[in-house]
Amino acid sequence: MKLKYEKPAVEKYFSNFDLMRRKIGKNLARSIKKRCNQLEAAPNFYVYLSTRLGNPHPLYGNFKGCYGVSITGNIRLIVKPDVGGVDPATLMKCDSVIIKGVVDYHGKKQEWLIP
Repeated sequence: MKLKYEKPAVEKYFSNFDLMRRKIGKNLARSIKKRCNQLEAAPNFYVYLSTRLGNPHPLYGNFKGCYGVSITGNIRLIVKPDVGGVDPATLMKCDSVIIKGVVDYHGKKQEWLIP
């Protein structure tokens, strides 16, 4: 699957994991790289969801239409399928996702680690 980025600032960190490591730390950067590699290895988003790697789950509210992929207990990689809908037939055709960033959205806060 192909990874796209919502903003150039996000692409800057995801294209240079050494830069990401300096911003958020070695362990988080390593975990994020692992999830990105897993996303890229899947032929489509439906297959990735069926693997359950990173416990991908649909989001609501401000993140409606996006999925959270677990990095740690509170930290999530936010991705949006690059298709019009989220039904299984559409997700089987989804061969790219848009990475919105990395966020701690638990509780009432919404702290972006990589905007």
